[in-house]
Amino acid sequence: MTAPPPLLAVEDLSKHFPLKGGGRVHALNGVSLAQRRGETIGIVGESGCGKSTLARAVLRLIEPSGGRVRFAGEDLGALSRRALRARRRDMQIVFQDPYAALDPRVRIDATLAEPLIIHGLGGHGLGGRRQRRARVLELLAMVGLPGDAGQRYPHEFAGGQRQRIGIARALAASPQLLVLDEPVSALDVSIQSQILNLLVELRERLELSYLFISHDLAVIRYISDWVAVMYLGRIVELGPAETVYREAAHPYTLALISAIPQPDPERRRARIVLAGDVPSPERPPPGCPFHPRCPKAFERCRSEPPAERDLGSPARPHLVRCHLY
Repeated sequence: MTAPPPLLAVEDLSKHFPLKGGGRVHALNGVSLAQRRGETIGIVGESGCGKSTLARAVLRLIEPSGGRVRFAGEDLGALSRRALRARRRDMQIVFQDPYAALDPRVRIDATLAEPLIIHGLGGHGLGGRRQRRARVLELLAMVGLPGDAGQRYPHEFAGGQRQRIGIARALAASPQLLVLDEPVSALDVSIQSQILNLLVELRERLELSYLFISHDLAVIRYISDWVAVMYLGRIVELGPAETVYREAAHPYTLALISAIPQPDPERRRARIVLAGDVPSPERPPPGCPFHPRCPKAFERCRSEPPAERDLGSPARPHLVRCHLY
């Protein structure tokens, strides 16, 4: 019996942005990953590593420079604009800034009804309006907001409530995959936990798959089944969440994990402080892109890009790009 294709397959994806006067920003450089239905893959890394570019390229909100994205076995790059619009019903995004993501002039009920209208859900005429109204009320209840919230405007809500509305809008057309681009980073810590718990509940109830992007490893560990660590447009380590946190292999991953705050002072780990800054993506260094900051770099790292190696098993791969292995 043939195994079903992964829900999402990213194959050697690249994105280069041209600069005025010549040159290019290498935002993505050969990113590959596969996601099965019901899984959450966490994408983590410092600002500027290409996480948000990956999110937008996966959804074809921007066109990649190379590589391919398949959704349920279908090549998104080969779809016409009309076919892509229909497919986007199955793939939705929640943006980072809940204050900028909602139109301040539009009431919440119209915001939530818009995806239903775009995708032809609920029918036409009076009956269609009733169905859409019922769906809007269902969506508000789903994210923990009262029904009368639909009659209000975005400025009447706090940040956490606005993000709940953003999640409700993403769920309106009953997608299979949610791309969550730093969905809690703009919120207070106390509100972050509420939104994360809501996302976990919705994933289980609606059988969703998440591509969850964050710079916070503690958040990624809480919500993810798999973790992909990005540096300068590349995935340098990818594996099951607990394996990556317990047996991190790449020096960059080890440095990130060492920075996670420990509430128990007796279990405090030694902090690995990286030298220098992230190199410019306009002029990535030769060899391993991490070598200028790596405390374990040796001569080979400066000239030869490391190949991907699997430290795990066929059932639970643990991939790393590093000359140490």
